Amino acid sequence: MIWELIQANKRKSIMLMAVMAFVLLAMGGLIGMLINSKNPQNGAMFGMIIASAVFAILTMISFSAGDQILLSSSKAVPITKEMHPQLFNVVEEMTIAAQLPNMPKIYIIPDPSPNAFATGRNPKNASIAVTAGLLSRLNRDELQGVIAHEMSHIIHRDILYVTLAGIMLGSIVLISQVFLRSMFYSSMGRRTSSRDNQGGGAILVLVIAIIAAILAPILAQILYYTLSRRREYLADAGAARLTRYPEGLASALEKISGAHVPMETANKVTAPMYIIPPMVKDKMAFAGLGMTHPPIEKRVAVLRKMTHGAAFSDYSEAFTSVTGSKHGIPKSALADKEEVQIRDSSRESSPSKANQNKQMRQANDIIRMVNGFAFLNCACGLKMKLPPNFKAKQIACPKCGTVHNVN
Repeated sequence: MIWELIQANKRKSIMLMAVMAFVLLAMGGLIGMLINSKNPQNGAMFGMIIASAVFAILTMISFSAGDQILLSSSKAVPITKEMHPQLFNVVEEMTIAAQLPNMPKIYIIPDPSPNAFATGRNPKNASIAVTAGLLSRLNRDELQGVIAHEMSHIIHRDILYVTLAGIMLGSIVLISQVFLRSMFYSSMGRRTSSRDNQGGGAILVLVIAIIAAILAPILAQILYYTLSRRREYLADAGAARLTRYPEGLASALEKISGAHVPMETANKVTAPMYIIPPMVKDKMAFAGLGMTHPPIEKRVAVLRKMTHGAAFSDYSEAFTSVTGSKHGIPKSALADKEEVQIRDSSRESSPSKANQNKQMRQANDIIRMVNGFAFLNCACGLKMKLPPNFKAKQIACPKCGTVHNVN
């Protein structure tokens, strides 16, 4: 059942990537025609050859290091089990439940905005990145729901598609921006205008090329968004099935969407990868970004409608009830009439105020650790946090006065 679902996902991804490649080639051809307006056929051929080379290089980079590029651009850093035992425990649990061959690598993004995403080439080479803000706000059941959602993306082979599409979308945006800026800041436009005095052919090519450079990134994003919405519903269904507790993810989605904390580390390429499109300061640059994901209200309503079970069939019934559509879950996923009972919430689902404060401190310590802070534990129980520019060789504990040597 899952195998058929994976194969269907692969076919759709290949088709979508082919269309995005066509957009890249068409843009290269039009720009080539503009550069060589005296011989537009040769110019178009040259432009498409360059675009093909760019496509081939980007594909190789995406397969070999695309996930690391996306993680690096998100300022994600790997962490050890000692840094956050609960997170590692939850990822281990979901790895076993998902029957993955390897446990995904775990990364922390030192950002106070709660969010998470998964990336990688396949289930053997996958990574999950969560923000420090997510760890400071979610209880265990909610964290498990988010991790299970990202695990579902890994199971369904969404991660390679997202990695490839993200790199390619970024390339199309970059090429279009370089071209448009060159029209304003280089002498190309002036030389073209001079030739245009002798004929209108170059003007037509110029207008078409500019329109293509503007529309190509928009078209690429629309193509990217077409499948993203359905993939999110499917990942929500997978999370409910893995955790057997739909309320955990539903509550997590509400907390993430209600945080209203701008995310400093997100950009136009990585934003659609997150479980919820992050809020950013430059709202105009991300206008329309919400269309990459279904409305949060619908996702939460579907999950909370699952009162009888947590199987794909139960999610499908809830999806139809909430949205009125019968196309939320592919038929291949509904072929197996499995029964998945909903479990009760864990004892850690309603942590005390003290535990919440401890959780917040732990997340803040992770951000400090990533930013180069050093930690000194005094015998009196106080943990001192020294910034990376601390130059003194000794420091006295402000609580008990014990003097510590600073290495």
